[in-house]
Amino acid sequence: MINQIKQLIKENLEKYYKEKYSLDISVVVEEPKNSTMGDISVPMFSVVKALRKPMPEIVLEAKEVIKGFDLPILEVNPINAFINIFVDKSLLAYQIIEKAILEDNNYGSSNIGEGKNVTLDYSSPNIAKSFSIGHLRSTMIGNSLKLILKKCGYNTFSINYLGDWGTQFGKMIVAYKKWGNYDEIMKDPINNLTALYVRFNQEAENNPSLDDEAREAFRQMELKNKEYLDLWKWIREESLKESKQIYDLLEIDFDSYNGEAFYNDKMDAVVEELENKGLLVEDNGAKIVNLGDDMPPALIKRSDGGSLYITRDLAAVFYRKKEYKFNKILYVVGNEQKLHFEQLKRLITKMGYDFADEVNHVNFGLYLTNGKKASTRKGNVTKLIDVLNTAIKLAYDLIDAKNPDLKNKEEIAKYVGISAIVFGDLKNFRGLDVEFNLEQSVKFEGQTGPYLQYTGVRIASILRDKSFDIKNCDTSLFEKPHYFELAKEVAAFKSTVERAANELAPSVIAKYLLGLAQSFNKFYSLEKINAEDERVRNTNFALAKSVRIVLNEGLRLLGIHYLEEM
Repeated sequence: MINQIKQLIKENLEKYYKEKYSLDISVVVEEPKNSTMGDISVPMFSVVKALRKPMPEIVLEAKEVIKGFDLPILEVNPINAFINIFVDKSLLAYQIIEKAILEDNNYGSSNIGEGKNVTLDYSSPNIAKSFSIGHLRSTMIGNSLKLILKKCGYNTFSINYLGDWGTQFGKMIVAYKKWGNYDEIMKDPINNLTALYVRFNQEAENNPSLDDEAREAFRQMELKNKEYLDLWKWIREESLKESKQIYDLLEIDFDSYNGEAFYNDKMDAVVEELENKGLLVEDNGAKIVNLGDDMPPALIKRSDGGSLYITRDLAAVFYRKKEYKFNKILYVVGNEQKLHFEQLKRLITKMGYDFADEVNHVNFGLYLTNGKKASTRKGNVTKLIDVLNTAIKLAYDLIDAKNPDLKNKEEIAKYVGISAIVFGDLKNFRGLDVEFNLEQSVKFEGQTGPYLQYTGVRIASILRDKSFDIKNCDTSLFEKPHYFELAKEVAAFKSTVERAANELAPSVIAKYLLGLAQSFNKFYSLEKINAEDERVRNTNFALAKSVRIVLNEGLRLLGIHYLEEM
């Protein structure tokens, strides 16, 4: 609400100067560093520069204009070049909590994306490999961004662009034909298929001709060799079973599971268009597109005629533009793919299309274990399903120790364990590498998902079986700093959601929720919330209720369940 008042002051002052002086003046409205000076401050330097009038005259004029605004303002004090404004804390705080309670889970919704379509490409695990902890980042960042963008009014289309095509399948087929046994593999399909993939890469280090065999096997797939395609379909089907288990546990779904293989029959048209536009160049038998001196060329077709990842991505982006009519397409993919997406955008532009700026690489850092990146090729991968199950078991043990008589402990432990893993990721700015620490993430205190859930449960416990009348509050309590600051944090939810959407950063919401929870727990330590005085009690309950509404909705936007008990 403070941000809304600031925005209204800015808009109304700029409108005033436009109407009176026919000038477009950008007015700065901020919060003073020293809160004793006021709640809002308007530095007048830009106005003085534009109007070329004496500072005292400008300040006096602005003071009278601001006093005429229909806003909860108590006092307007000019000091030198600044106009300091004290808001009516009692009225403002009351309006904040009333709005939050009235709107409930719609509180914080925005219309900044109204009428705009966003396509999100995320998760996208490679088939025939275990769904590792490394896949969590794309999956959870993408899912959270979808929820945040929906909250801001965007139409979203989520795509799980499965890595179900490419040379790795040539490797799998060669490995299976050399060392595989169907009956043995079916006893534990993913682990056994992964073991074959690891063995192939180990053997290839000493026998490079295996890589040539893998490329030929993939070429046979592209030539529709029935034996190889049947093997591919079987491997793909078994891999998807594990992925579905993960998505069901995390309660994540997608609008499309069209993977790389879906675009096999759409690539020839793209290659033909590149040829017709004179962009394809032959290079040692391969087909490339030169992208300028500042960027390596894009390899469109290998010398053996095999397709490349960027060829499929080109076909995919044109298909998605036609199918979803996106205003923006987000690729939630690791930092290491930066060059790939720069090349993709350059290719779109060179082909004469005008939507390259709508292509956004939402980059993220690595998940590290003991400072090292996991690698399926080397066999040092931590399976995500194992991590989730371990987190759920740790959460169960903690809950059982604290509250042994709790009903539905298994279900609650599932949501607490998942929140530990998900929040442990999303609280970090996505561009940074993250050191994975399971034990720290599951703790009920500190910067963790369970801490936020526990704070919400504490409020639920306070309010359980209680009724209160928001119309009968003691609004003078909001003159106290810890009351007003907590109401202000509740009011900041909408601007926080919008900032997270604009920056494509769920960590903005995660950090905001930590601050809100810490402020509430400080408030809880200072006040007896279930006070004897009815009006004080109503005020405390209403404020606590508004905090819980924001905590619940904020957790939902991160893909985390809120709880009634734990």
